[in-house]
Amino acid sequence: DLMWNSADRSEIKIRLLLFVCNRMCTDLLIPGKNLALNGKATQSTLVENPWAAFGHAYNAIDGNTDSNYDHGSCTATEWQENPWWRLDLLDEYTITSITITNRGNLPERLNGAEIHIGNSLMFLNYPRNTQLFLSRAGVISTIPAGKSETYTFDSGISGRYINVFIPGKNRLLTLCEVEVYGYPTPNGEKKLSQAKLYLFLSY
Repeated sequence: DLMWNSADRSEIKIRLLLFVCNRMCTDLLIPGKNLALNGKATQSTLVENPWAAFGHAYNAIDGNTDSNYDHGSCTATEWQENPWWRLDLLDEYTITSITITNRGNLPERLNGAEIHIGNSLMFLNYPRNTQLFLSRAGVISTIPAGKSETYTFDSGISGRYINVFIPGKNRLLTLCEVEVYGYPTPNGEKKLSQAKLYLFLSY
C-alpha cells in the first residue's frame, strides 16, 4: 500500500506541475515547435495593386511554405528605402534557429537582408537604427529560388521581436515563410536583458 500511495502521489505532483506550467511547460516539452505560428506579423508597407491581396505580412507565418507568390502565401512590400518585416512573438523567447523560405521567382530580391532579434522597438520608423536595440543575428547573402535556409544560434538569442529588413534605397522585401524555434526565456535572463537596455538608455 505504501508503494502504491507513493507512486500515486508522484503522479499527482506531475499532473499539478504540468497544470501550473501551462503554456511554458508545453513549449519546453515539445521540441521543434514553430513559435511564429502564434505571433503577429507587420511590415513597413504593402505592395500596390494588383498584387496587394497576395502580399500581406501574415502570409509569412501561416505555416505554408508555398513559394509561388500568386498562391497567396508570401509577403511583399512596396519598392522603398529599408523595407522591413517584423514578427512579435508576444513574449520573450530564447531563439535557437530561424528558417526562411524564399520566393520561387525573383529570389535575388532577398539578397542582403538582415535578421535582428531583441526586445525593444525604439526608432520603429527607422529600421537601420534598430540594430542599436535588436541584435543582428545574421545576414541573408542568398537563398535559392523556392528554397529554405536555416540560421542557427548555438548560444541562443533572447528577444520578443524578430526583424528582417533590407538596407538600401529602392528595395522590395518579400518572404514566403519565417519559422522560429526556441524556448521561453527564464525570468532571470529576462531581468538581465531589461537591465542592460536600461543601462544603455541611461548612459
